[in-house]
Amino acid sequence: MALIELKHVVGGYGGAPILNGVNMAIEQSDIGVIVGPNGAGKSTTLKAIFGLLRVTGGTIEFGGRNVANSLPDALVPKGLSFVPQEKNVFTSMSVEENLEMGAFTRPDDFSDTMDWVYQMFPVLAEKRRQPAGELSGGQRQMVAMGRALMSKPTLLMLDEPSAGLSPRYVTEIFETIVRVNKEGVGILMVEQNARQALAFASRGFVLANGQNRFTGTGPELIADPEVAKSFLGG
Repeated sequence: MALIELKHVVGGYGGAPILNGVNMAIEQSDIGVIVGPNGAGKSTTLKAIFGLLRVTGGTIEFGGRNVANSLPDALVPKGLSFVPQEKNVFTSMSVEENLEMGAFTRPDDFSDTMDWVYQMFPVLAEKRRQPAGELSGGQRQMVAMGRALMSKPTLLMLDEPSAGLSPRYVTEIFETIVRVNKEGVGILMVEQNARQALAFASRGFVLANGQNRFTGTGPELIADPEVAKSFLGG
């Protein structure tokens, strides 16, 4: 059974549908990457899954249950975490306080998870007392990912994790995503660096006009001449 499966999902903002029957499924062992042109519905898909916009058709099954239109505070305890593209850290709070905020739904001792996050992101351990607002863009992205991991999700969703980062940090963030996945966390991400992200994706989804255009493994999509020409810049 897939960890998450979208079937014919329709949704959008106000009365204007942006998603027009999106289908996708990934296992917990997968890294799923969603690519496509601006306005294709990539980020909207993640927001629909996380209950940030109304789904008016289709189903979103997570862990075997339809969670369409569930609120985020009900989804996080079920094992779903989401890192938005913008405003994803508390800038006036320290790195460690940001991470602690990620564990707010947990009644148990989360010190082991904190240690694990610091192992995933060693630079955060060095800067744990520093305000997140003083960090570089790449380090802030690490804080946002680390905070999302504090709830011990089975699925981590990331919206444009490499946006605005230097090439060095893009590589570092992508390598960390692969490491987190190997630790047993499913990944579903939207990414503008499509070719680079698809290279390590076990599942790739190309959206256009709110619908699936192509689905396959990342390397299959990179090798597809039509995908390369239309969506990967040749």
